[in-house]
Order: sequence, then structure tokens, then C-alpha cells
Amino acid sequence: MKPLLWSLLAVACQPWINSPDACAGQRSPIILRLDATEAPRRFLRAAMVIPAQPGPLTLYYPKWIPGEHGPTGPITDLAGLKIRAAGKDIPWRRDDEDMYAFHCKVPDGAEAVEVALDFLSPGAAGGFSAGASLTPNLAVLSWNQTLLYPKRVPAREILVQASLRLPPDWKFDTALPSEVVADGWARFRPVTLDTLIDSPVLCGRYFKKVALRPKEQGPEHAIALAGESARSIDMSPELKANLDRLIDEGGALFGSRHYPSYTFLLALSDQIAHFGLEHHASSDNRVSEGMLKDDQMKKNTWASLLPHEYVHSWNGKYRRPKDMVTDDFQKPQRTRMLWVYEGLTQYLGVVLTARCGLWTPEQFNDNLALVAEWAKNQRGRSWRPLEDTAVAAQLLYYARGDWAAWRRSVDFYDEGVLLWLEVDVLIRETTHGKKSLDDFCRRFFGGPDGKIQLKPFTFDELVADLDATAPHNWKDLLTKRLTATTEEPPLEGLRRAGWKLGYGAKQSELHKETEGDAKSIDATATIGLALREDGTINDVVPGTKAHKAGVGPGMKIIAVNARRWSDKVFRAALAATATSGRIELLVENGDLFQSVTLEYKGGERFPRLERIEGQPDLLEAIVRPLVPPPGASSPK
Repeated sequence: MKPLLWSLLAVACQPWINSPDACAGQRSPIILRLDATEAPRRFLRAAMVIPAQPGPLTLYYPKWIPGEHGPTGPITDLAGLKIRAAGKDIPWRRDDEDMYAFHCKVPDGAEAVEVALDFLSPGAAGGFSAGASLTPNLAVLSWNQTLLYPKRVPAREILVQASLRLPPDWKFDTALPSEVVADGWARFRPVTLDTLIDSPVLCGRYFKKVALRPKEQGPEHAIALAGESARSIDMSPELKANLDRLIDEGGALFGSRHYPSYTFLLALSDQIAHFGLEHHASSDNRVSEGMLKDDQMKKNTWASLLPHEYVHSWNGKYRRPKDMVTDDFQKPQRTRMLWVYEGLTQYLGVVLTARCGLWTPEQFNDNLALVAEWAKNQRGRSWRPLEDTAVAAQLLYYARGDWAAWRRSVDFYDEGVLLWLEVDVLIRETTHGKKSLDDFCRRFFGGPDGKIQLKPFTFDELVADLDATAPHNWKDLLTKRLTATTEEPPLEGLRRAGWKLGYGAKQSELHKETEGDAKSIDATATIGLALREDGTINDVVPGTKAHKAGVGPGMKIIAVNARRWSDKVFRAALAATATSGRIELLVENGDLFQSVTLEYKGGERFPRLERIEGQPDLLEAIVRPLVPPPGASSPK
């Protein structure tokens, strides 16, 4: 970077430097220019001017990325780092202990350092935001990957004025307020560093933005779509209507909208990582290229992605566990309360998925059956309490998938569904149907409309608002659910709701579509195996027929009952056990082959929910819309 860059940027941004949005105590913002014109070959260039005083200076590369609950900043993909000041290159040195810290010395007379760096995005479609994010046709740009910031200054007090250049004919959207698009550069208003990192950019060659929920009814809402083809971003009128209803149902659930606008950013590609990441005024959602075709998203568990991330605007962004709030992106977060941050969000997300029509009530029940079956198979609950899966989240997110039924994984998501279902049902029971978890949500998450802010909370404050909603011994109940080790799955809420886990010979459409999307076979309800479509064993449930027969993760089934492996042959063999009482597997284990016989008489069976006679159906009440769909009468 040439020394002239500072003066040029300062002149270009002078109207903003003294703007009323500037942070108190900061004379000038960091100037950040991100050149993404080489995004199609997964290469980003960034240049910064960082105000600094003469003397020692430590610059940080963001380490703990909000929403990812771990030190996931992709420091190994940073390259080409150069630091200059007063017209000369100045040497830098990485800290011996903190790999994300760089030390340098600002020479006398300098008022800033100029930083240049490149970011090398991976091509493999895995991981979270540090995974594949750029393709020849689209990109999801995360600002934390292309900047450094000074030590000892809280992120909320660092002002950044960013500019972005994209490949020709690409369009973009972001929650950042934009001022100017000129000379090929999009320029944004100055914002705090934490706001910048909370505002990713979705861009692409095939791009469109669809307005949701008319603006005159409240804050502006939209969904921005970028895909690998024009067809991939075609959204059906039915799906748009469901998202309109999602906006209505979210407002009715929480009673306020504490953001000036909200945009779902949806990237559709088979070349990128698939996940969702929450932000206050937007969400970063990444799915397969064909997810909108024939409303495929509504047919499997991906339907809950947008509702889940939308709930996070309230739970995780507006309200956040106090121990997860830090001044910068380097200090570790204490994640013990992820059972609220993620677990409650998972529950509310699937409830909203049904309320807005992305799922039918039957699909909601089918999903709950899958969660209950999964919970029954999590044998690691006998030694590892739920709370520990939250404390160790930064480890478990990246743990191997094999032996997950014994090791446990980030179980605070799906076990959180069962925990908060129990809370919801107990509130309904103790108040004789007059209140529900909805009332708690309005009390706990309600806040000023249109204003982005953070209101941390503690466990005791959560319990106090539950007590104020419906008096109960919530502290003891939650403590027991979080800290107990037990063989039994936590299905008390399901039972109180009038349902129980059962099994049938027919697979639900939701289960079938979810298997197809994951290219997997779920035989955990029969012989305890989770497999890939090619017969590779992903996991084995301890104590099941497969486990007792010596089968383990990483092995591969080559033949079933003396016939070459295929998913159809395997399923037919399982069904035949109803009369044969056994199934024979030829298993490959490294260089060895072994024949395994499993004594099993259950036939092929799949989880489903069954009504408990004589009890009211509270699940029907839970998924009933709060806002009547068009043409429907008001709910009672």
C-alpha cells in the first residue's frame, strides 16, 4: 500500500469522520477497503488505515467469532500481511502465545499504520463461516476475515468505515447502511467494529432481493438470494407467503422488533458450507443449490433454518448470557448457558416453522419424533450432563461424528427442544392454559422497537422471569435437567403434552427427505446404525444389536445377506427380519473383512409420535398460529 492511500481515503471519507454516528473518544475511524473482484478464485484483498500513536502497537485478528461459540477465526488463511507507517515498511512479530496477535512499533511522527492483507478462502464445502464461502458465481463475505484491529480498545468503541468492490455485474446486500456506489466501490457509513462484524455481505452474479411483510406494517423485512444460476434463486409464491407469516408470527411471539430492518441472506450453492449464522439485523443462511426447487426446503429439517436464525435476533443478539459478552473478539466466551442461547432458539424455531406454515402440524410432530428417538440413543447422557455439552461447545462443534452417541455432541440444540417443551407444557398446566412460553418470551425478550442493543442476562434473571410468568420451582427443575446423568431420555415434556414415542413400519416423509438431503440411512431405531448411502458406518449406538455384534464407526458394509450392498438391499433385509429373525453383514474394516450376524426380529421400523389416551393434545395448541393466516378466523 502506498503512503498516499491514507490522505486519499481521509479526503474521501471526511464527511463521515465527523459524523454524529462517530464513537466517543475516537478521532478517526479505521478505513477498510475490501477488494473482492477475485472472489471467483477464492481470493480477497484488504487494505486498512488504522489510527495509532507512536510507540508499541498490538493488532488483533478476530478469534472468537460471534455465533460460532469458539475460537474459529481462520487465522491460517491470512496471507500477505504488510504493515507500513510514515512511508516505510515496519516489521511485525506474532505473539509467542496468542497466534492471533501481531506486535509492531509505530515510528515517531506517524498518526496511523497502513495494513494490507489477503484472505485465502478454502474450496472444500465444510465448516462454518471459515469454510467455503466463495464460488465463481457468489460470495458470502465475513468482515472478521479481512481485518485487524488495535488491542485494548473495546469493539463497541472502534469506528470503521468500510468500502467494497465486487466483480463486474455482481449485486450485493447487507445490513450495513450504504451511502455511495461509485468508481466500482460500494461505500458504507461508519459503524462500530462489533456492528461491522455482525453485518456480513451476500453478493453474486445471480442475485435478487424480495421484500417481505409490507413496510407500512413495521420495520422493513426482505430476503436476499444469491445462487449458482438464475433458476436456483426462484422462490415460489407459497414460500414467500410462509416467510411473510414468519415475520408476523415472530413479532407476535416476542411483542417487539428491536431492529430498524431485517434481511435473510440466503446463499444457494453446492460449493459452499451449509449452515446458518445469526446476526442482529440479518442472518447468514447457506443451503444447497436446489433447495428452493419444488419447495424442497419445506420438506425436510432445513425448513427450520430461517425461523431459527430469525429467533436469534432476540435470543442471542438482543438478549445474551452475560458470560458470553466480551469487550473484544479475543477473550474466551463462557458458553455454559448455550442451552438457552441455542436450545431455546431451536425450540422456538421449530414452533415458528409450524406456525408460519413452513411445516404442517404433522411435520412438526414427525420432527419431534426424530428428536425423541435421537435423545433415546444418546447413551453418553449416562456420564456427561447436558450442561457440559454447552461448556465444551468449542470442542464439540469440531469433534468427529463417530461415537457421537457415546461421546455426545452439541446436544444442547435438540435436547434443548425437549427441555423447553417441558417448560412450555408446565406453564400451560400450572396456569390452566391461560399462559404459555409465549408469555415468557414477550416478558423476557420484549424490548424497544427499532433499536439495536444488547441486554445480557444471568441464570437467576431467567428463572425470575419464568417465575413471574408462572410460579414453579424452575431453578430446581432446570438444574436437574442440566446437571443430572441418567440413562433415561428427557421425554417428560412430550408425555405431559399428551404424546409418547412409538414406532411404525412406514417412514415419515420428513424423515425420508432428511435422509435424502444428507445422503444417509438412519437405522438407529432398528439395529443401532447410522450409515452413509454407500454403506460406510457413521455411528453405532452403544448397547444395540450392531454394537454388541462388534460393528463400529468407520467400517463399511460390503454385502447384506450375501448380496452386494445397496440401500434397497439393506432396507429389504431389515424388513425381512420380521420373519427371518436375523441379518448377515459382510463388513470391511481397513484391510480386513468379517462376517457379522445380528439376531434381530423387529423388521424395519421408524419413530413416530403416538397419542396418550385420556390426555389433552398440547402440541396442537403449541403450534397454533398467533396471527390468523389470510382468510382464517382468529385463534381462540
